[in-house]
Amino acid sequence: MTLAQALAQEWKIRLQEDYPNHSSDVHNSIICWLLGNNSSKLESLTPVQKEIASKAREFLYRILRQRYLDASPEQAYQNLMQRLSGLVMLRQKIRAWVSTSRDRQRSVIDVLQEVVQEMLNSDRYLQQQMANIAECTKKSHLRNSLLLASVEEYCVRPIRNQPLLVYRFVNYLRRTQKGGLTQVPPKEWIKFISEDISPGDMEERVSLLDAVVISEYKDAEVIEQYQLRSKVQEEFEKYLAEKVDQKAAEWLKLYVRGNTQDEIAKALNISVRQTYRLREKVSYHAIRVFALKQQPELIASWLDISLNENGLGLTSSQWQEYWQNLNSQQRHLIQALKLGTTVEEIAKKLNLKTHQVISEWTQLYLAAQSLRNSSNS
Repeated sequence: MTLAQALAQEWKIRLQEDYPNHSSDVHNSIICWLLGNNSSKLESLTPVQKEIASKAREFLYRILRQRYLDASPEQAYQNLMQRLSGLVMLRQKIRAWVSTSRDRQRSVIDVLQEVVQEMLNSDRYLQQQMANIAECTKKSHLRNSLLLASVEEYCVRPIRNQPLLVYRFVNYLRRTQKGGLTQVPPKEWIKFISEDISPGDMEERVSLLDAVVISEYKDAEVIEQYQLRSKVQEEFEKYLAEKVDQKAAEWLKLYVRGNTQDEIAKALNISVRQTYRLREKVSYHAIRVFALKQQPELIASWLDISLNENGLGLTSSQWQEYWQNLNSQQRHLIQALKLGTTVEEIAKKLNLKTHQVISEWTQLYLAAQSLRNSSNS
């Protein structure tokens, strides 16, 4: 039995368990979509690439289940727009652009719809996905669900610490706005607009005239992101099994796969109330223990909230607000950590115990998290 056949059999069993009311044709179409039409390509993957591909299929399947498979076409499309408009960095950039444009009545959703439509019309990857989906199924409703799931997965891929959709938005600006001072309206101020913009507050600038930079991305960077995410999950599962509870580790594995609390309770043979208790326990250790004490750099890199590289995930304005609310000791701690000073050295210099420094850093970390969450909401 080839790898493609083994994977198809595995997914067939899983789909029969998850969706017993759907026909075998629907199951086969989803399997075809997940595995792709080129089964020989699976055989040539290295072990690391096979693991990454497995994680990618799990992520894609979870997206399909959560927002698209059993939703009406109208609701599925609304779910896509709601998900993509929730990308904080993209939403901020669209709002900033709308505020400086003439048509200030346009909403984030209006602009987002145009960007996604342009991607469907011109992006070679999405056009290939549409062709593959058309070969997998002739059912229009299922074809629509599979396409929307593919669009979401493609748009949220992390490229240089930004979702791919952010770069496609830059591409959209390049195509819809031209530089120069032609046709200046009378009685209006002339507005000078730079030919380049910055995707992030602390990132290198991207030229609007460089189509290659904003249209392409390196596969190596995508693989690196998947590897990092996989490593974080594996380390956290190991931590939960050793330090907390084996069932907590099993809960995390099922939760990442996209199972509901009812499904997790059934799989673990426990009550739903116990699964919610496990969720709270896992959340506590993820934020207050594992991320801060066990693997801070791993989590920070995974979540793009590294102190040095990402400024705790805060924008420039958020960082200013955050910094103004710190006392002198907290600022000294932040600066020392940025310089790479160890916790022990900081404790000695501030005449504190090591656990006091860790406790102070925990509060600083959670304060930044609270500021990010308040902005997201």
